[in-house]
Amino acid sequence: MKYDVVVIGGGIVGLATALKILELRPQTKLCVIEKEQAVAQHQTGNNSGVIHSGIYYKPNSLKALNCIRGYNMLLEFCQKEDIPYELCGKIIVATESKELQTLDNVYQRGLANGLDKIKKISKEEIKEIEPYCNGIEGIYVPYTGIIDYVAVAQRYADLIRAKGGQVFLGEKVGKIQKQSSGYEIITQIKTYTTSLLINCTGLYSDKITAMTQEKVDYRIVPFRGEYYIIKPAKQYLVKHLIYPVPDPNFPFLGVHFTRMINGGIEAGPNAVFAFKREGYQRSDFNWRETIDSLTWKGFQKVAFKYWRTGLGEFYRSFSKTAFTKALQRLIPEIQEADLEEGGAGVRAQACDRTGGLIDDFLIIENKAVIHVGNAPSPAATSSLSIGLTVAELAVNKIS
Repeated sequence: MKYDVVVIGGGIVGLATALKILELRPQTKLCVIEKEQAVAQHQTGNNSGVIHSGIYYKPNSLKALNCIRGYNMLLEFCQKEDIPYELCGKIIVATESKELQTLDNVYQRGLANGLDKIKKISKEEIKEIEPYCNGIEGIYVPYTGIIDYVAVAQRYADLIRAKGGQVFLGEKVGKIQKQSSGYEIITQIKTYTTSLLINCTGLYSDKITAMTQEKVDYRIVPFRGEYYIIKPAKQYLVKHLIYPVPDPNFPFLGVHFTRMINGGIEAGPNAVFAFKREGYQRSDFNWRETIDSLTWKGFQKVAFKYWRTGLGEFYRSFSKTAFTKALQRLIPEIQEADLEEGGAGVRAQACDRTGGLIDDFLIIENKAVIHVGNAPSPAATSSLSIGLTVAELAVNKIS
């Protein structure tokens, strides 16, 4: 099983990368290896399905550049492939005067990122867009949309196969060995050799990185995000998407309301430390993975710095009353009885040795390997742009 390129990871970023390589260099012998029995089973398949505008991200960062380019590429792809989406717009709402400076900072970032159609809105204008929303000032973001990212990823996989690539499912990588010109990749089923290895494994990106190099300067720390579903009788309370002003020190956007492309409205997510990398239930626990996170000095520094925030998130995880109270800051009329438990996702958050939660995409490049080390939200929106960025690096290595 000899290939020019092997991509490990069948999430939306791995599949977009493989597709873009085949578009740039059609003769490439390429395969994608995915450990699950279907593509898009983890971060791609458990997010809220939002098409992000790029308003939050530091200008000229990889997140900003790839989100804005990826946004346009995604819409063009969906129009061409007849994948449903809706640009329904969203509002970011300040509920207290102390949030107004941060709200203005978000607005200025949006303008710096080229989002010239966003606008500041007053309390009265908030009510015109979202009649039940509580806010003293806000930002209207018409670019934001909703989509089913699993459908997008599945179409990427179909196109990879149509272009001569292969997607192998149900194969978990157990070992990677350096060869004179590339790598040997061993799964429980087959052994592959490749001139170039691309790591797009999300929650396990640091583990795959560690199989190819001695020193890894980041660790993936999993954070579970839990959702509630608004019962049909109260869905009239939300017309579009409603977000709070984000905490500028924390790389999560806070609990919010999201209309779904297939119907229904989600409320959430929170952000709690997960005791298992693929721990979608509160009871999920993996001793080795928990110790792996807790003994990482970088995470210890994060925990010390944000322990109050972390305790609040855990409290909301176990208390529906507390979760509802957080939602009532945005929509006072929402009640506990209006919510039923929904799903959960796990975010792969990279943390460096110094205690920094890496807030940008992270791409690590060596002679015969490219690691996508950190690709949290807005990676799904940005997938075709990230894929093109990595594909250009890949084609230069194998040409």
